Amino acid sequence: MKLIVIVLTLVAAVVVGVRTGGPALADDGRYSAQIRRTEYGLPHVSAKDYGGLGFGYGYAFAQDNLCVLASWVVTLRGERSRYFGPQARSDDPVRPVANLVSDVYYKSVDDSGVVRRLLAQPPPLGPSDELRRLVDGYAAGYNRYLEETGATNLPDPTCRGKAWVGPITATDVWNNLLDLDRMVSSSQFKEQIVGEAAPEGPQRKPSAGSNAWALGRQAGRDGHGMLLADPHFPWNGIRRFYQVQLTIPGVLDVSGASLYGTPVVQIGHNADVAWTHTVSHAQRFSLYRLQLVAGDRTSYLVDGHAEPMGRQEVQVTLQDGTVAGHTLFTSRYGPVLAAGHTGEVAYALADANAANLRAADEWLAIARARNLTELRAAQAAHQGMPFVHTLATDAGGTAYFADTSMVPHVTDDQAERCAEPSPLPGLEEYVLDGSTSACLWGRDRDAVVPGVFGPAAQPRLTRADYVANSNNTAWMTNPSAPLTGYPRVWGKPRTELEPRPRVSLDMIARRLSGTDGLGDPGFTLETLQATVRAKRNLTFELMRRDLLKLCRTDELTTSDGKQVDVREACRTLGSWDGRATLDGQGAILWREFFTGLERPTRPGDPVFSPWRVPFDPAHPLTTPRGLKHDDPVVRQALADAVLRFQTNRIPPTLTPGQAQRYQSIPIPGCTEGEGCFDRVRMRGPLGADGRYPEVDTGSSFMMAVELTPAGPRTRTVLTYSLSANPASPHHTDQTSLFSRGQWVTERFTPAEIAADPHVSVTEVHG
Repeated sequence: MKLIVIVLTLVAAVVVGVRTGGPALADDGRYSAQIRRTEYGLPHVSAKDYGGLGFGYGYAFAQDNLCVLASWVVTLRGERSRYFGPQARSDDPVRPVANLVSDVYYKSVDDSGVVRRLLAQPPPLGPSDELRRLVDGYAAGYNRYLEETGATNLPDPTCRGKAWVGPITATDVWNNLLDLDRMVSSSQFKEQIVGEAAPEGPQRKPSAGSNAWALGRQAGRDGHGMLLADPHFPWNGIRRFYQVQLTIPGVLDVSGASLYGTPVVQIGHNADVAWTHTVSHAQRFSLYRLQLVAGDRTSYLVDGHAEPMGRQEVQVTLQDGTVAGHTLFTSRYGPVLAAGHTGEVAYALADANAANLRAADEWLAIARARNLTELRAAQAAHQGMPFVHTLATDAGGTAYFADTSMVPHVTDDQAERCAEPSPLPGLEEYVLDGSTSACLWGRDRDAVVPGVFGPAAQPRLTRADYVANSNNTAWMTNPSAPLTGYPRVWGKPRTELEPRPRVSLDMIARRLSGTDGLGDPGFTLETLQATVRAKRNLTFELMRRDLLKLCRTDELTTSDGKQVDVREACRTLGSWDGRATLDGQGAILWREFFTGLERPTRPGDPVFSPWRVPFDPAHPLTTPRGLKHDDPVVRQALADAVLRFQTNRIPPTLTPGQAQRYQSIPIPGCTEGEGCFDRVRMRGPLGADGRYPEVDTGSSFMMAVELTPAGPRTRTVLTYSLSANPASPHHTDQTSLFSRGQWVTERFTPAEIAADPHVSVTEVHG
């Protein structure tokens, strides 16, 4: 590793102007926009063109969250080691790594020129003119706010006066869009690409998840299309959602949420269409096993012919001004992983989203769609959804599901014929033989790029009742119309549904039959909200009867042979209603018991299954069920959980409101494995004080929409609130609403916005 000294020069921002007053009018400047803010600081940005709209959006976002994006720009530029040290952890909320690893990875992406090449392409491979103007304006609006305020006077103490805060460029925004598209593929392999591989390998299922329902005219009591959006994304960092309305009169009027640093609405609605997404667990990449040329670690064989690896020299500036050099290798498939690289074989990463900037244009086109026909046309034209299902409905009351995401074109026959051993655990089904062109990804004629499945091959379903997804495969989108017959890279059908998708489908079924205690059958906007607030814990519901049989004894023996009195704990569990509400006494005890079951009986053994009735693919909605209450593993797990509570003097009645917090605010809900619809995840295990570390993932931007003939009726809640700035009045105001199960009534029309007695209006020009 060679060391040299370099000097960094910062380029000053373009100076633009701002004023406060009446409507946004064009002046001699380049950009013009109006920002109206209603309750909870929610911005409604309007402009006469896309450049002005981006400018107003970038300005409004910087007012609330400049520090988060400023930090992320340092990451995207590969400069974290310079400002924060090479060993500190990066600010990636999905998979943080050491700063030096992060810097080498992002420098390599920038040096590869992939963004520059895409920007030189015409649509759909390159961005549309509208999107280019939106991105340019967004960067200029951010810079305008920073220039006006000054880094030393920023209201957020997180980055006030910091040397790493500076203007951003349109290239930074494009890099962020590319990295978002790579979030569950290349971005998960930073350590393996750079050569600092984590023992467990990349995450197979990222923390981002989601629930989504699209309800058709047969499901709504009034025959309207309705939609529930409930994405489960990180509560901190760049993958938070920002709520906004974007309007160009006569051209665009969309309301919803954008991930930080992206100038388009990803989940939202207009007057006629509402849509949302859930993370699909289809494959996004393949690992190709390279047969190296004998005696040459940097050449590999394809069809018997030697091909040299590409070589990339990456340089990262450190805190002392020196530069750390790092060499990376590439192949025809993609970057060569340091993990598994021996003298005989190596592995290369082929990423279906490696050169995908099309998603932002697709979201922009969806925002302009007037019905599902136009939404589908937008998806077919751009083919940019990186890793998500799409669920949507329109004013005509049709419900739509599709997995239009980027999936490698690998048939089942090819996957079986080309299978090779994996260098990393959990990725066995992803590895193909790279020594023969017969194992290259295929191509569909209707695909805009080679190597992925085109629209005609993608799982889709259109219904008049409903479609739903909670990160399960497409198979059970609607149990009345199972989706089967797709290659396994889309996800295996007829496999066990996890508890969260099961409770989701059960919630819908009970509402449609009127057996959930919420009144007559069918959804209204109000019963849709009430259904989501139920906080059901499905595993407890399915195991409660057998648990009570287990509780007929007074004492149980722990895994290390201690006798424990379980009477008080059993009384608590017997009295609990199975809902993870703030006051749910027994909810935390159940969690500690249930999660303790998910372990091998002995080291090296398979994970123990506590289900009394195993999964039956002929009955996917009712199996598995029951608890093996007589099994020693189950009895010991309950004794172990009770002993931990007793040892630490934690009452068995401990509630979610006492144990789960975000910024000191109690948070309801339960975890993924327990089968909570609006799940939560904490940063670590339950402490001896009866508290978990802070909530870091869960329901994030919740939106319930009813598309009526008179216009959309919408309720929303941004669970962690609009601003990451701890000094902002909108730092936790919506979090308190979420804690209490309350929603915000959206203001969509100009009259609704003007009716807010506290609305503020700001014009920005540049």
